[in-house]
Amino acid sequence: MFDHETYLSPLTWRYGGEEMRRLWSEANKRRLLRRFWVALAGAQQEAGLVSAAQVDDLRAHQDDIDIAAAEAIEREIRHDLMAEIKTYAAQCPVGGAIIHLGATSMDVLDNVDALRLRGALDLIIAVLEQALYALADRIEAEAHTATIAFTHIQPAEPTTIGYRLAQYGQDLLIDLAELRRVRAGVRGKGLKGAVGASASYTQLLEGVGWTARQLEERVMVKLGLEAFPVATQTYTRKQDWLVLNALAGLCASLHKFAFDLRVLQSPPFGEWSEPFGAKQVGSSAMPFKRNPIVAENIDSLTRLVAALPRVAWDNAALSLLERTLDDSANRRLLLPEAFLLTDEVMSRALRLIEGMRFWRGPIQRNLRDYGVFAATERVLMAGVQAGGDRQELHEVIREQSLAAWAALQEGKPNPLADLLANDARITRFVPAETLPALLDATGHVGDAAERALALAAEIRRTVAQANSA
Repeated sequence: MFDHETYLSPLTWRYGGEEMRRLWSEANKRRLLRRFWVALAGAQQEAGLVSAAQVDDLRAHQDDIDIAAAEAIEREIRHDLMAEIKTYAAQCPVGGAIIHLGATSMDVLDNVDALRLRGALDLIIAVLEQALYALADRIEAEAHTATIAFTHIQPAEPTTIGYRLAQYGQDLLIDLAELRRVRAGVRGKGLKGAVGASASYTQLLEGVGWTARQLEERVMVKLGLEAFPVATQTYTRKQDWLVLNALAGLCASLHKFAFDLRVLQSPPFGEWSEPFGAKQVGSSAMPFKRNPIVAENIDSLTRLVAALPRVAWDNAALSLLERTLDDSANRRLLLPEAFLLTDEVMSRALRLIEGMRFWRGPIQRNLRDYGVFAATERVLMAGVQAGGDRQELHEVIREQSLAAWAALQEGKPNPLADLLANDARITRFVPAETLPALLDATGHVGDAAERALALAAEIRRTVAQANSA
């Protein structure tokens, strides 16, 4: 047994969910290997190559994996798949002799990997759908809540919290569509032998009335998996790249969401915050700290996921001729780590979506201090409609805005409303008593609320349609 006296990957115990860990576990891999061998033997029995008793014997011991015994054999023969075959065969006195008949290692391993890719994508898609539903709830609840928007991380015009959340929802819907597309396209290698030409199966089936393609189709039906129509010794490694790209795309969306939250939790903004437990410690040195550790963790892990498609790209581009083995070692790390990291990121993102706080005080403060600048556009429009010169009024508002900015920089309240109300160049066209209403930025959000609500409805419709299909 491994313990904390030796190196353990944080993905073994710290990051990633138990269900995802089980899916990528060595035990599950070996059960799937045996599932393939039973499917292969079952199809070969239908073709008259092996007996029903042999298949029954394999099936009876399908789940009796013995990793310790297989590892002991592997230390001697230095071939992990053959070690598992020998371990399985030793358990099956009747069927052991026909395990792996006609197959090459990648006939087994690439079909097993395809099964694991598909199962892992299902787990990610399920939690993404859950997160999207939770986000739709927050979008709807905050669709009309005005807040100052920021461009260049500087105060801009107002928007609504729901509309800002809808941006994340829209990106995640794109990710959901891509993950579903990639999931639907996952294929196994099938049964194509050492270089993909099915020579071993063709020879094995001579005289029995079956083709290699028919045998492949029967095995894949038993596995519930489709096969690529052509392959080399492996399935095309472009499949791994497509899967990792989809995961990296999802992580890009979650990185932006978490980064935005980190910015908005900073006290000069102070508008949003992570949930913070009653006994949670923010800093070992500063007891008052409420650091956005969940969002920071998301941004840290997604940064790593973003780097992984490059390795998958190399595996696809550098798999020379009918195959090289220089992808094998890194894929043992690459595939499970990409999914476990994304799984952890998704669970943390769901926690943020469901529990993040929106602080009304700072939201109103920032609207009060900065929204008035954006609302001067309404004053400009009203002045022009009353007969004023657009360029002259623009210059007056610019001049008074600069004075107001200087006051804010000195820590004073924003004086812009008073400056405009006492400027005859403005009040000549816009009565002073109408200025407070025009300078109230909460109403200057256009159709943000309607668009946010429409996006929330699209989220619910998209997720529901897939689940009812």
